[in-house]
Order: sequence, then structure tokens, then C-alpha cells
Amino acid sequence: MIRVQSFLFQVIEFEIYKKSKELPSNWNSVVSHDVFLQTSYFEALEIASPKNISWFYLGIFNDKKLVGAAVIQRVELYLEDIFRNYKDSCYRQKFKHFVSKFLKGNMLVVGNLMHTGQHGIYVDSNAISQLDFLKTVYNALNELKQIIKKKHKKNIRIIMFKDYFTDDPIHLEDAFFRSEKLHKISVQPNMILTIQPHWNNLDAYLLDVNTKYRQRYKVARKKAARIVKKELSLEDIESNSNRLYQLYKTVSDNAKINTFILPENHFCEMKRHLKNNFKVFGYYLDGSLIGFYTLILNQDSLETYFLGYDEAHQYPNQLYLNMLYDMLNFGVENQFKSIVFARTAMEIKSSIGAKPVNMNVYLKHTNSFMNGSLERIFKLMNPTQEWEERHPFK
Repeated sequence: MIRVQSFLFQVIEFEIYKKSKELPSNWNSVVSHDVFLQTSYFEALEIASPKNISWFYLGIFNDKKLVGAAVIQRVELYLEDIFRNYKDSCYRQKFKHFVSKFLKGNMLVVGNLMHTGQHGIYVDSNAISQLDFLKTVYNALNELKQIIKKKHKKNIRIIMFKDYFTDDPIHLEDAFFRSEKLHKISVQPNMILTIQPHWNNLDAYLLDVNTKYRQRYKVARKKAARIVKKELSLEDIESNSNRLYQLYKTVSDNAKINTFILPENHFCEMKRHLKNNFKVFGYYLDGSLIGFYTLILNQDSLETYFLGYDEAHQYPNQLYLNMLYDMLNFGVENQFKSIVFARTAMEIKSSIGAKPVNMNVYLKHTNSFMNGSLERIFKLMNPTQEWEERHPFK
């Protein structure tokens, strides 16, 4: 259903879609710069999305022309999904229960909660202003709130605009976010490695690395000497689906905070729909799968995705560090311009050359009293991590 709204000298229309097959025929060509906005990605997630995430797609039109797009997720937050580190003390468990009272319930996210970075909006700045775009998105959010209330008898408690670099033009509309009472909050940085043009192979990269970190690379490779590494085909992923899921859950359950759990068929469907733009690499020891990592090829950026490993083999084989080196090697050999390592394990990622790039979100609780406390609660949940940035280059 299309809603019409008037701005100065313009009549802007928007439509909310529930299925990717309903999207305008030119959607993919308009958002061709980002695989996370493509219908192939949406199709995979519509089959293999976390059970607590529902997808909506927003098309914004000026004179019937698609001039803006947004991904909106309805996220149902529950305590067992948010906090899954079961080794916490009694005090930590009580704190988590307190925090969950603020956060549990239904949430609308403009963006993609499943991946670090701004992969949720597109604006044709020649056809619609940033402010008119944001007003239209917000009107669509209000309509979605009514749809969810009517259909599911649920109230939306939190609204989030997710993951914008500090130089993103969206911040020029700070007055809009203030008027809608959304807090601008700093989140953990995105770790990004810029691949230098002269790195034709990993040896060229190593020539730029100082002695300490070159030695660290050699030690890591030596510890993983018995590991057999293999890119997995769709058939391999299907036959190892349960094992891949076990390894993923091992890592995921140790995270301090999580807002979703992937379904077991997630990696199969991602490979089935993204095809060569989705890579899965398995690590085998004595014929047994002990670890894996995944990559998404996004134009000239290589996006690291989910991984997993057997904890018993992680330390003696330095699995995680070797995975980072192998991701780097893939990015260099395939001539990507950057590798997006996301926002976890920042210190070890900086040790191979990734740099922290600061990001912000805009956040609002629909209860005015709780909204006043939301920024403080969010910072308690997402505290600034004490870590030392490493500098591996000469």
C-alpha cells in the first residue's frame, strides 16, 4: 500500500514490502553498490533468518521513480537471546535481568542487526533530500508500528537507526533526530583494513610488517601446520550443516551480548542464493572439521561474516589468528580494496593491520521515562572496551 506525503515542491510516495519478490523490478540496479541490499541476500534471509527477526523493505518514490530504499527489521528481544554467556556470576545475571526489563520486547531497526556497518539505507541525493528521506522513513516506521500492533498485538518499544560512520551525511540532520527524541550513541568501532595497491600477495604484505609481527605470523602458521584448509561447496555445507552450526554456537554463546541466534540452515541458504559472493572455508584436523569462517564479497570490500571453532583446538592451533591471516590473504589475492573485520576482538584484528573506525547509532525508547534512561542503560550494556591498538607496520 502506497502512502503519499507532500514536501516542499515535491510529492513523495513510499511503499512497505514484506517479501523481496514484491520489490520493484529496478530495485537491484538502484542498490547495486551493496550486496546486503540485493534481493538475493533478502531471499536467503527470508528462508534462514533468526526466528526473532522479521524483514520489511521500504521503497521511496519521487514521481514514480525509486529514489530511496531502506531495510527495516522487526526484532523480538528476549533475555535468553540477548545474554547467552552462561558462565556469568550471580551478580551479572541479576544485572542482566534488570537491563532486559528496558530492552526486551519488540524493536524496529532501520538497518541490519545481523551485520556490522551501514547496510540498511540508500538515498539518491539528487532526487530527494536527506531530511525528506528521513521523514519518510520515520513515517513508514509509524505505519509499521500500527500494522504490528493490529496484527500481532505487540507494541514497539525501541527504534534504532543503525551503524553510521562519523562522517556519514546522515549526521547533518541531527536536528531531526533530536526532534524525534532519538539519542546519538557511540558504539564499538568497525575494524577495517585498507589493502595497499602494492600488496600483490601476502609476501608483499609481510614486507611492510615489522619484525615482531612477522615473527608472530610465522609462529601462527607453524602451529596450524597440520590443519587442512578447504573452501566448502554448497554440497559440503549441506553435509556438514550440523557441525558448522555447533562450531558457530560455541563462539556465539561466548559473546557478552547477542540479539539473535542463526538457524542451522543459514549458511546453506546464504551459499545457495549468494553463490560465489558467499564463501565458506573449513579447517580440518585429522579429517575432522574443527573450525570455519565465512566471507561475503561486496563489490571492492571483503566483508568477514560468522565463524566458529572447537575451543579445544583454538589455542594450540591459533585457529582464530590463522583465520584472520587467511581472510587477509583472500582479500589481497583477489584485489579487494578493504577488508571489513567488524567490531569484535579489536586488539587481535589491529595486530594484522585493521584500524578502528568509529560509528554511531540513533536510539529511542517509545516510553518517554525509559527513553530518558536508555542512553545510560545502553552504555552499561555496551561499555567501552579497554584494548590496546597494535601497530604492525614499519
